[in-house]
Amino acid sequence: MRLKDKVALVTGAASGFGEGIARRFAEEGANVLVADIAEDKGRDVAASIPRARFHAADVSRADHVRAMVRAALDAFGGLDILVNNAGATHRNKSLLEVDEATFDRIYAVNVKSIYLTALACVPIMRQQGGGAILNMASTAGGRPRPGLTWYNGTKGAAITLTRSMAVELAPERIRVNAINPVIGETGLTAAFMGGDSPELRKKFVALIPLGRMSRPLDVANAALFLCSAEAEFLTGVCLDVDGGRSV
Repeated sequence: MRLKDKVALVTGAASGFGEGIARRFAEEGANVLVADIAEDKGRDVAASIPRARFHAADVSRADHVRAMVRAALDAFGGLDILVNNAGATHRNKSLLEVDEATFDRIYAVNVKSIYLTALACVPIMRQQGGGAILNMASTAGGRPRPGLTWYNGTKGAAITLTRSMAVELAPERIRVNAINPVIGETGLTAAFMGGDSPELRKKFVALIPLGRMSRPLDVANAALFLCSAEAEFLTGVCLDVDGGRSV
């Protein structure tokens, strides 16, 4: 088992990529704290995963993040892996049509959360002698699509933060990496595309050389590798899980 007895905190784990990561980590022996703002779905997911607990949290709020981390410590006695997966977006539209409240929300969830979880988790990992942090970025951070400008900006920030954190935290054996998925079959798919229809899906898939959207298992397998001992010499990596979209 590649994560035997490790403790992993996965945000946004009630569905999509986060759920896939939580399930894959548990299969490899990890104790998992499933954290999400969606309480009913989160509880159902945690109940279906061995060695998992659920904690309700809004990752854009400092008090929620501190309580979330404390819940992981109380449940499992430590924290080895943090996956910053929770995300928000705006509907695909002109950059001038996104209202200020939506802008503030996506930056709070996608960017501020990385700051807040670092404040809460890095001291614990320092004390333990190391750890792994994984940020969920996106191909949108390096190959932005029109209609998602402000979302693209949050993922560009996630990529830069990952690299900067990796350099700063490396002396303390805290590795920081990111995954850049291409558009996937998740709860945000319709927002990314500006709707959902066979025609729209065909348009987006046409830009992916391997001919399909990403799936939770694609991302989960990449996350497992980056958070396992197999990747002990990798930090600052932003791994494209994109079917060739970024080539």
